[in-house]
Amino acid sequence: MLSRYLPSFRARRTVATAALAAFMCLGCGLLFLLFAGGREADLSHARVTDAWNRVVPLIREGPLPPVLYRGEVEAIQVLDARGRVAASTPGLIGKPPIATFRAADRNVRTTRVLCPRGSAGCVTVASYKVYQPQGVWLLYVAVPEVPWYGTATDLLLVIGISVIVTIMTTAWSFRNLTKAMAPVNAIRAELGEITLTALDRRVPVPVNYQEIRLLAETVNDTLDRLESASTRLRRFTADASHELRTPITAMRAHLEEALLYPQDTDWPTMTHAVLAGVDLLQVTAADLLTLTHLDARPLLRHDVTDLGRLASAELKRRPRQHKIVEDLAEGAHVKCDRLRITRLLCNLLDNAERHAASRITVSVRAEGTSVIMEVADDGPGIPAEHREMVFDRFTRVDTARDRGAGGTGLGLAIAKEIAEAHEGALTIKDSERGACFVLRLPAYDACHSVQMG
Repeated sequence: MLSRYLPSFRARRTVATAALAAFMCLGCGLLFLLFAGGREADLSHARVTDAWNRVVPLIREGPLPPVLYRGEVEAIQVLDARGRVAASTPGLIGKPPIATFRAADRNVRTTRVLCPRGSAGCVTVASYKVYQPQGVWLLYVAVPEVPWYGTATDLLLVIGISVIVTIMTTAWSFRNLTKAMAPVNAIRAELGEITLTALDRRVPVPVNYQEIRLLAETVNDTLDRLESASTRLRRFTADASHELRTPITAMRAHLEEALLYPQDTDWPTMTHAVLAGVDLLQVTAADLLTLTHLDARPLLRHDVTDLGRLASAELKRRPRQHKIVEDLAEGAHVKCDRLRITRLLCNLLDNAERHAASRITVSVRAEGTSVIMEVADDGPGIPAEHREMVFDRFTRVDTARDRGAGGTGLGLAIAKEIAEAHEGALTIKDSERGACFVLRLPAYDACHSVQMG
């Protein structure tokens, strides 16, 4: 309900703090006033007792003076056994009895609150029985009525302090909330200025307020990732456009030449050339779709798989252009998406087939908590300074591994994405000759899994 009328967080918190402060002041003030009222009531009772102690001996010893000392009470009046005024304080001389009630039965004392006509306020009258030989005399002692809150001074003091504390607490809360919200407003304003062409800007990081500082650092980390992703996307888009434009240009040249010189054109040869370009476009488009799907981090199947048997089945299925040496250990189990891992192996084998001189080596083994699969060729190899670049999309590091060797330039990028999606890693290690790609996946421990289950 409060948020409906006060949409601002600062306003809601300020009002809530003011209400809480007022409530606490009200509670503490009530307790103080009750204490003050009790204290005043005790003092009033002490004054009445003091008057009783002074007057009763005078009544019993006699003779009783007609004018009594008032002391700290409002009035004192003594009635004899016949109900006549025997003595009183100066304010009651010549006046009738201020009261006629007395304690019932064997009680000696009783009190009542009386509000005489023409009086400025009510008084509390205490009636005492004083037993004399002539009969029962009555002593009336009047004191001002004590309110539950004590005195007016106590009430004004509590109200003043409560108002001051509430105002100070509200002002302090508003000031602190304003200071705390200033970095948030600065972050919001900066984020509002950041566009696709200004992804290098960052939000200010405040020194104080740890939560807001962590928020600003998280926002800046997100902006770093967005800028990096935007840079990769622009580079990828440019590379993809270039890769797609090249076969399209070649096919267009073949077709235009055939149209210009239809009689001199070898149509079967030209058709095969155009179909080769179409095949390259189709493979490139499929690879781009695969990368887009992997970038979205899809949910993968996690089937328990013997990686050695999976590699063996794929090697038996594939046609071979070079000699393949197999070193496939059984019992190297991993939890993986079999189709994705098969695609990774195929991409590594395609890369090896394109660059091998005569032999390809495929090995699988368990090593500690990991399962290792290596695909090595005896081709020209990859320089150490380029081993990270080859996993970038559309990257070709030298003429020995260029388009002439075939491929779209996306196979290794897809393989690396698949490895990382399985919480693994795909790297290149040193070898005596050629390139050796190493896939490392977490091993599946059946015994541990049963115990956990």
